[in-house]
Amino acid sequence: MDMGSGSMNGGMDSGSGPLNATGVDFSDPDQASDFLAALLDDEELKVIGNAYARYFWYGVAVVVAIAAVFHWTRFFMLQMRLRAAARREEKPTRPKSVLANCFATITAMAREVTYLDLTPTHINSKYRWFKLPTSGHTMLLLVYMGFVLALEFIDDSVPGAQFWQARGVRAGWLAVAQVPLIVLLAGKNNLFTLTTGVSYERLNVIHRWSARVMLLLAIFHFGFQSRAWSEFGLMKLEWSTDSCPPTGIAAFAFLLWMNLSTLAPFRFWSYEFFVWQHLITFFGFMIALAYHLPTTATWSRIYIFIPIAMYTIDRAIRSAWFVWNNRRASRATLTKLNGNVTKITMRNPAISRWRPGSYMLLTLPGQDTFGWAQAHPATILSTPMSHDGQLVFILKSHKGFTRRIMSAANNSSEALIPRGVIEAEKGTEERTVTFRAVFNGPYGGHHADFAAFDSVCLIAGSTGVTFTLSILQDIADRAVSLGKRLPIKRIHFVWCNNREDRAKWVAAELNAAVEKLASAGIQITVSVYVTCDNALTDQISEPKACGCNCDKSQGPCCCVTVTDDVGDDAPDETSGKPTEIKVGEKKVTVAETAARSSDSLSSSASLQGGRVVVKRSWLPCGTLCSGRPDFREILTEMLSAADGESGVAVCGPHGMTATIRRQIVTLSDERAIHKGSGAQGCYLHVESFS
Repeated sequence: MDMGSGSMNGGMDSGSGPLNATGVDFSDPDQASDFLAALLDDEELKVIGNAYARYFWYGVAVVVAIAAVFHWTRFFMLQMRLRAAARREEKPTRPKSVLANCFATITAMAREVTYLDLTPTHINSKYRWFKLPTSGHTMLLLVYMGFVLALEFIDDSVPGAQFWQARGVRAGWLAVAQVPLIVLLAGKNNLFTLTTGVSYERLNVIHRWSARVMLLLAIFHFGFQSRAWSEFGLMKLEWSTDSCPPTGIAAFAFLLWMNLSTLAPFRFWSYEFFVWQHLITFFGFMIALAYHLPTTATWSRIYIFIPIAMYTIDRAIRSAWFVWNNRRASRATLTKLNGNVTKITMRNPAISRWRPGSYMLLTLPGQDTFGWAQAHPATILSTPMSHDGQLVFILKSHKGFTRRIMSAANNSSEALIPRGVIEAEKGTEERTVTFRAVFNGPYGGHHADFAAFDSVCLIAGSTGVTFTLSILQDIADRAVSLGKRLPIKRIHFVWCNNREDRAKWVAAELNAAVEKLASAGIQITVSVYVTCDNALTDQISEPKACGCNCDKSQGPCCCVTVTDDVGDDAPDETSGKPTEIKVGEKKVTVAETAARSSDSLSSSASLQGGRVVVKRSWLPCGTLCSGRPDFREILTEMLSAADGESGVAVCGPHGMTATIRRQIVTLSDERAIHKGSGAQGCYLHVESFS
């Protein structure tokens, strides 16, 4: 990107007035060269371009400052709730002062316009990569784009022959000013996360779009300058005498490929290959850009040196942290669970504290099966006070790394149940497989403290339970170990899965957490929603054979319908006619469903609200329900019973998270939260799931 080379000293005096081509004979090589040198003269243009590049960063600083003030205000308010609850004040989660009420109203209004997800929820699994940014991200990106375009085109009417050259030079300065922002947003240890509390994963959307804005500015830069050269027939002369156009094209090629390769279909095709080629391409881009920036505009190179320094510091911190955490060898125990899932258990003395919902990058070196170069993100299921300080993960097998570790694991069909229980039931010794493990982290966990809300709903789909269960265990551990009363009064734990036996993955954790919460006086409800399972609906093992056409990749389906409208009460056994349940084209009774259950342990089945509801002895803390949950009903019940602000945490397929976003926005508007109706606010945190 030529920032205006000014390397040719023509005979025209650009300081005497606007540059024009009057009297210039472009067929004369000397006159053409002199005019081109005057056209490229950037003594004034580079000062203006540098000023507008600074204005861009002033705007970034203002946005970050506003976000930081909001974040830390929220943080201290949650801490005040915890202290108020410890003093046993009444309704500690309600705003009491005028300022607190104003802040709550502003927050509620902001949530209504930023939570919404406009991505269609019924997209064929072939196009599962198609997603739209949330309304909050969309508005931020529109402001970002509008601000940059305003900086490019405001007060840019330079008279004379340099009209297009001036626009091109300013676009070049604004483009190179995006580089530090792109690098900052890509780092796991970045200033934005430290100051605003927004996690690296959420900032990644802005990271990608800032690169696209830079691509747009690079197009403006090249297009406007090409217009300036071609207007006077100087294109060929410029390309033959100046090194900026060739190096600019090289940098543009790298930038274009980086943007194309970040599109979702490419990332879904092979994420590991995407990461490596992305890093290599970025280094190539930085080298080409350094050669492209002219010596007459040395100030512009600060936007190259700063990103290089930031990247070096980030990698140094991560490397030092990696070496410190892995200074002692760790052994990972792999256990294969039902549903193509692997449980990983490991212990490392260097890791004693982490936030609930945090994740690590796992590597299993020393085995050709896994490889040194592959680090897979995995959410930590356990908490520092659970599992005797061990790190516990559950990974769903897809392809690549996760498939290889599942193949290396043992063939246990149970999950997270103490060894003594397994031996008592089976009378066999469980075989375990261990490997050397190294890890990087922990990262993440940048969400509000859910213990500081009045009511909480934790919703998960499949292995997304690792996120919500870590939050549940954290609240339970604090409720019984700190000896202080928490603001939270009730929790509804909702988990969606397509098979009943998947609930055994975390049965021990759920039972232990519910026992702790009950002893602390916190009301807890556990609902496990099961779809397309013959244990509940007498279906055969093939999911599609039950007669449904649901897209399982977008979330659990609801394949069970009830022929009798029985409402919320139990079936009338005195009528002599058992209640029938339609499964595809076949009808079975509730009694038959329970009798044919594949679970050998005692159970009880009933029909409630059009669902088969089953209690299992291995999950006494909760119920298993057939079909898909009604999120509107669940959220309405929680908000209606809340005496203060509620919190919702979700981790699951995109169809599930988009639905919950829409329901919360709708309910917030209908209930007129913090708008004089007395209804209290609702905080939402959605954890990415892929």
